[in-house]
Amino acid sequence: MKMRGILLALLFITAHNLAQDTAPQGVSLLVLGTAQDAGVPQMGCEKECCAPFFNGNGTGHRVVSLGVVDATTEQSFLFEATPDIAGQLRELRNFSGFQTTDVPNGIFLTHAHMGHYAGLVHLGKEAANTEQVPVYAMPKMRAFLENNGPWSQLVSNGNIALRPLRHQQETRLTPHLKVVPFRVPHRDEYSETVGYKIKGPKKSALFIPDIDKWEKWKTSIITEIGKVDYAFLDATFYDAEEINNRDISQIPHPFVVESMALFAQLPSAEKKKIHFIHFNHTNPLLRSGGAASKSVRAKGFAIAPKGQVFEL
Repeated sequence: MKMRGILLALLFITAHNLAQDTAPQGVSLLVLGTAQDAGVPQMGCEKECCAPFFNGNGTGHRVVSLGVVDATTEQSFLFEATPDIAGQLRELRNFSGFQTTDVPNGIFLTHAHMGHYAGLVHLGKEAANTEQVPVYAMPKMRAFLENNGPWSQLVSNGNIALRPLRHQQETRLTPHLKVVPFRVPHRDEYSETVGYKIKGPKKSALFIPDIDKWEKWKTSIITEIGKVDYAFLDATFYDAEEINNRDISQIPHPFVVESMALFAQLPSAEKKKIHFIHFNHTNPLLRSGGAASKSVRAKGFAIAPKGQVFEL
């Protein structure tokens, strides 16, 4: 019995140490989703990219989202409120190692397109019925939420508390974590569109899930990549052939092949910073072993996978 007690004690100590080793330290960024707004599989898709998931072979791909954890202050933040928010918040909670609920300390929105804010409905009285969850948004985005149902009900019922953001103005979330929003050109039917610079005590990340062609932005993306340690960039479509059944002028994202051409002369250290993200269901980069994925990696770039962790 004595030996059994010793063994049990050793097992407990080992498990405790493993938990400490796997729990995030400092400030960490977690990739919670990588797909375009409608995820994968996408409703109505009859193509090979979605067929396996509709047939029950796999769970598909969640919509683009990042989680950021400050372990020193035991706070977590979500970037984008996607239709997959329930699973993403549970994943963020499990990763953080300290949260007792799925509710984060704040949610940051980029714009009012389906995959980037629709998950807010899960905070309402029909679901989690949260209390005063801080939701950070730019002026037009805030006005949209305040003046249009069902989002306005989240405000009036106190499920969310809107927090103002301004272009290029820094918001300090903890002593170790800061966020800077910046406007980017995109289809702004209901709100402006922003990207974020997320600054930890050691490293920083650029997050631009949606933007029109790089040349439409008055800021140099190459310059901005040089200022950070990681750059999560819009890779909605791999090339024009992928969407040859639609008017390309109506969906002017930078194709991956265009981005790689633009970044071709960057030093390898700069290329390694670039993590493509926000993949349409048709994008071949969702197939990790495919020819397109191999080509992107061979040229020195990365493809953001769900679940990857980055130190900030």
